[in-house]
Order: sequence, then C-alpha cells, then structure tokens
Amino acid sequence: MNAPDVHGDATTTIAAFDVDCTLTRRDCVVPFLKEIAGWRWYLGLARRIVPLTMAILRRDRDTVKGLVTAAAVAGRSAEVVRSSAERFATRVFPAWLRSDTVQRLRWHREQGHRIVLVSASYRDYLEHLARMLGCDDVLATEIEVGNGGSCTGRIKGRNCRGIEKERRLRDWMTKHGLVGARLFAYGDSAGDDQMLAMANVPVRVGRDPITTEPVAA
Repeated sequence: MNAPDVHGDATTTIAAFDVDCTLTRRDCVVPFLKEIAGWRWYLGLARRIVPLTMAILRRDRDTVKGLVTAAAVAGRSAEVVRSSAERFATRVFPAWLRSDTVQRLRWHREQGHRIVLVSASYRDYLEHLARMLGCDDVLATEIEVGNGGSCTGRIKGRNCRGIEKERRLRDWMTKHGLVGARLFAYGDSAGDDQMLAMANVPVRVGRDPITTEPVAA
C-alpha cells in the first residue's frame, strides 16, 4: 500500500479519537441497537441465530457486526433510526463519557487542532456526539439506506475498525490536504492498532486516566 507519509514536520495538528472505551467508559453498539428496536432486536437475532453462531465461533467480528445490525434496523425507516440516534446521543452519552479523554479532546480544540472521531460505532449517533464535543468530522460505520428511505439491514462499505480506520483516516487527510500534518491518535483496543501506528503521538487509553495536556505536546 502506497500510503501518505504522516510522520513529518507539520503546520497543522490532527487529533483522531476512537470512541467506545476511549471517549466513553463502555461499548455503545449494543445499547444503540436496543434503543432502535427494543425487545424486537432479540427476535431479529433469533432469526439469524445459525449464521450468527457460526460467525462468533470463527471470531469473524465484521460478520457478527453485520448480523446484529441487520437484526435491529432491517426494514426500519431511516427517519426512525435518526430519531433514535439523536435521543441516544443526547440522553445516554453525557453519563458515559470519560472525563480524562474528553478533557484532552477539549485541550486539542483549544489549541486549534483538527479533531476527528474514528470509530466502529455508528455514524448516526456519533454525528450528534461530535457536535456536542466540537469535533470537525466523523469517520465511522454507516448503516445503508435504500432508495425508499428504509434501512436495508446492511452496513454501507466496511466496518470501521482495524486497517479500515487507517485507510479512512489517510483518505480523509488526503482529501483535506493534511498529508504530513502532525497526528495524535487515541485508542484502547486492537482495533485501533493501525491508526495508532500511523500517528506521531499514539496514546493507548487504559484504565488509568490520561493527563489533560500531553507530557510533550
């Protein structure tokens, strides 16, 4: 892969944040799907139990993600999903945010840095969170909507984790003329490894709080 070089001097700084268990204290995918479908989500899962079980046994995370997403959204109006997303973001996220990583994000914002969320969570509610936090953009997993305005049950493109996070972030940097910018990246899991590896300043978020300002900014 001929990737842009992001390891150089820069006049612009970017801060890329994973969301689940990095900016929040817990995973948000399952709660959001429950917000959309309620108890009917379990009926959708039951109808997909055989392929879901096989995917779990293969540890095929992307297929599992696709199946659990379909169980919640297939055939639902995109407007219903958008309403659920706004409700989920405004009601649930304030209580689940990590104060330390949010303070670091605000520090980046005060420095005039470009802030982007890069997450396997769903774009539908992350757009609302991004506005609340003052972020510049969102790169995330997207739910496909058909021509009739109903959700197909499929994920649009690829699940935004692992190498897909790196690809999307590099493409975003290229699109906005930011190749060579100084990059801070924040993540907590193996799904963030590639994004952290491309950063000038990679920050592995764990149980211990991070400082409001980087030790060497």
